[in-house]
Amino acid sequence: MKKILLVDDSETVRQQVSRSLVEAGFGVVEAADGVEGLMRASEEEISLILLDVNMPRLNGLDMLDRLREDPKSAKVPVLMLTTEAQPSMIDRAKKAGARGWMIKPVKPELLISAVNKLTA
Repeated sequence: MKKILLVDDSETVRQQVSRSLVEAGFGVVEAADGVEGLMRASEEEISLILLDVNMPRLNGLDMLDRLREDPKSAKVPVLMLTTEAQPSMIDRAKKAGARGWMIKPVKPELLISAVNKLTA
């Protein structure tokens, strides 16, 4: 079973996205912010990271930069899942290695399609 790390400070978003992922056959590991996300990424064998941008303690873009510095997580695909749509943020994420950018709220079928492609 492929395991997805879901990093978002909204408990509601984590519940909704986790439910969709589990129903599609994925395992889910959750984190409430970037600091917790980095810890989970180092502890678990992760196939994909779903990452929010605006979070306390460590935002998603800074977490993405740190993920790319760690040999264990450097090659794990990252899909940004956020309410942000600023071109400068999208550019920064792409330059840091994000494989995609989805605006919340996202339709479960679109999310699962993207997750399936990125974990294939």
